[in-house]
Amino acid sequence: MNANSMVFNRLSTAMLWIAGWVAVNLGTGGEVLALQDRYTIVHTLPPGVSKWTVASDGSGQFTSIQEAIDQAQEGDTIWIKSGTYAEDVTVFGKNRLKIVGESTEDVILSGLHRVGTLHIGKWPYGVQDVEIHALTVKQHGGLGVGIFNGGNLLLKHVRVEGMLYGQYVSHVLIEHCQIGGSETTGVGFADSQAVLRSNFIHDNDHGVSIGGTSHLVLEQNVITRHLYEAVLVSDSAQAMLIRNTLVRNGGGVTFRDQSRGEVRGNIIAYNRVGLQFSPASRTKLAFNAVYHNAVPYQLIGTPPRPAPERAGKSDVTFAPLFVEPMADDFRLRPDSPLIDIGGYPYLGALPPLDGRRSSKFGSP
Repeated sequence: MNANSMVFNRLSTAMLWIAGWVAVNLGTGGEVLALQDRYTIVHTLPPGVSKWTVASDGSGQFTSIQEAIDQAQEGDTIWIKSGTYAEDVTVFGKNRLKIVGESTEDVILSGLHRVGTLHIGKWPYGVQDVEIHALTVKQHGGLGVGIFNGGNLLLKHVRVEGMLYGQYVSHVLIEHCQIGGSETTGVGFADSQAVLRSNFIHDNDHGVSIGGTSHLVLEQNVITRHLYEAVLVSDSAQAMLIRNTLVRNGGGVTFRDQSRGEVRGNIIAYNRVGLQFSPASRTKLAFNAVYHNAVPYQLIGTPPRPAPERAGKSDVTFAPLFVEPMADDFRLRPDSPLIDIGGYPYLGALPPLDGRRSSKFGSP
């Protein structure tokens, strides 16, 4: 297990403590397909749904994920047993597919020839209503997952070692995923609509890049250890950042060009620049904890200049009092001043250590 896996496991066990909501609420009578850990059922198969099994040891109907996708009919579920699958996988021409790994740790797609190990849709047509659960995708040629065209797509409990990129897609939800290790951008969207919720995005050049005419919502993500910005919004894109933890990056959030955004309830701390704005950008800020950045607010220019006038009137400069930030434990201590602010139970992505506040981070 590598260091990044250990970090995410620590987050999962120390911060998430999930209660198996899917099994209780959705999975009655169904077959359990995947376990994220010993506490959490992440996917069940409803009775009557066709299931195709992929197993690298030959114990299923297929040894290749792509062969199973090609054989499946719309509405089917493809279950992938533990193993490493060195192949290029494309989900195309089939709507309403569910692809479920036995566990995030043990199902690994490593790619083969193509740039991008997993493609969901392709030019000029995409797919609709596709779900991907509980597997790891290793980048090939610099791209881990490419999402092209289509919509109503879900990635949940997926680890992407490399870049995830989407273009011309709508109604995409990326939830409870770990994305890191790209030499460029962790998550990139162009001309798309997507929601990123409760993800751990780490160790890329940029964390999340939003361009073109995209509309993105980022809610309760931890974004850390990036060479440049945690979140970069450019062109005429729009972004809403609600209760994220953006720490130890080159920059927190940058709005370039004529981009627009709302930034509320976030913790933006220990970055070189907290928030950066182009003169033409339009933003609304409220109840953000902007702490210990070399420059809290900055206007892009030659040279750039401090821009305290762009701060939100209700932004605060309190120390977050993380449990152990150098070990990526960004839960708040019970005495943190960021509890009960502005109508939020707490600022940032993660709840206080003593658990007296409920949290959506980590719940299915």
